[in-house]
Formats: sequence, structure tokens, C-alpha cells
Amino acid sequence: MLSREEAPRDGLVRLVLGPDNQVHPDVRAKAPGRGGWIGVTRVELEAALAKGKLRGGLARAFKTGDFTISPDLPQRIEDQLRRNALDRLGLESKAGFLIVGGDRIGEAARSGKLRVLLHAADASDDGSRKLAQAWRVGSDREGSDLKGMTLPIDRTILSLALGRENVVHAAVTDPKAAKRVSEALTRWLHFIGPDPAPLPCETGSQGASAATADDARGPAGTNEGR
Repeated sequence: MLSREEAPRDGLVRLVLGPDNQVHPDVRAKAPGRGGWIGVTRVELEAALAKGKLRGGLARAFKTGDFTISPDLPQRIEDQLRRNALDRLGLESKAGFLIVGGDRIGEAARSGKLRVLLHAADASDDGSRKLAQAWRVGSDREGSDLKGMTLPIDRTILSLALGRENVVHAAVTDPKAAKRVSEALTRWLHFIGPDPAPLPCETGSQGASAATADDARGPAGTNEGR
């Protein structure tokens, strides 16, 4: 929200004031300088931008009104979130924490090893349902609504992201990798809306104020990166 309400930082997107006095998205929260955090969908952001509410919130965060907001900021945020999510999937695949293929995923699901289950947008409903059922059985959650997440990309794009061929379904079995994937995907999918349910894996979070000043602090409360 474009307010001073507390929210988990891993669900927010950081905006940073660049040396060119332009507002830039910083979805990995690594750019130096003062920033503001937003936790809205793209539709909400576009409305806030049109009504001037975004400028007001960022002026408080940046402690200055001397900046420019490009009208393509929502698209740039979406592009960065998408790239960040696909990069994360690719990194987990290279590290061996992500498996593909209905048979391998089904076996892991029935063994209770599945942490995250993903489907390409063009995956068949039948195949997705079977894997979700195997997951529920393996995790002793039959009768629940536990199921995989359908991504807004088809198998071609998913395959390219993972460096594999013809990937229709993918899954993560490592708990720490599942947390990393969950955070990247949930932020992306929340922004593009409608707000999806969080991915079913345990995540830790810290409170942060949306659209409030970011101290850009490093370890142990230092001011590294300002």
C-alpha cells in the first residue's frame, strides 16, 4: 500500500531515486541510495500514479520532491519482477534443486519431498490435477486445496528459463530453494494481479513500511550502500 502501514519486506518492491532524479525500480533491493517500498498491484500503482498519490508517497520516502516518474514505471517494474523470477528458477535448476518431468515430480510428490509445484500456462488440466493429487497424498493433506501454481508463461518460455527442453511441469524439493523461488514468484504474480495465494512453503519475513524511507543499511545496522 502507498502508506506507512507495516508489511513484510519480501512482499514489497523497492523504488530508488537515481542520480538522474528519475525513479527507478530496484526489485532486488541492491541499488545504493534512498528508496521507498510499495506493495500494490500494477493496476493500483497505475491509479496511484495517475492521481498523484505515488508522487506524494515517494516524496515522503525520498524527503524531496525533486524527481521525475516516467509513465512507463509500472511496465519496467513488471519486466524486472518477471526477469528476477525467471532468473531465480534458472539458478535453482542449475544448482540441481529443481526437477522437471511428470514422472520424477510425481515420484517426489508421493514421497512427501515436494515443496513447490509449478505448471506452464499451456499445461493440460489433467496432468496438473494428477500431480497436485500426488502432492496431497504424499504430504498427508488429502481433501485440502493444496495444488501447484500455474505460471503466466507457456512451456517455451519456461523451458528457456530453465535451460531444458519442453518443460511443462517443474518442482522444487529443497526447502531453502523453495523459499527463494516462492518469494520471487509471489512478488511477481502479486504485482501483475490478481493477487495469488502465497506458494505453500515456509517463508520468513521482516516488517517494512510501504513507501517509507529506506536507510539502505548493511549488516549489523551499518549504512553501507547509501
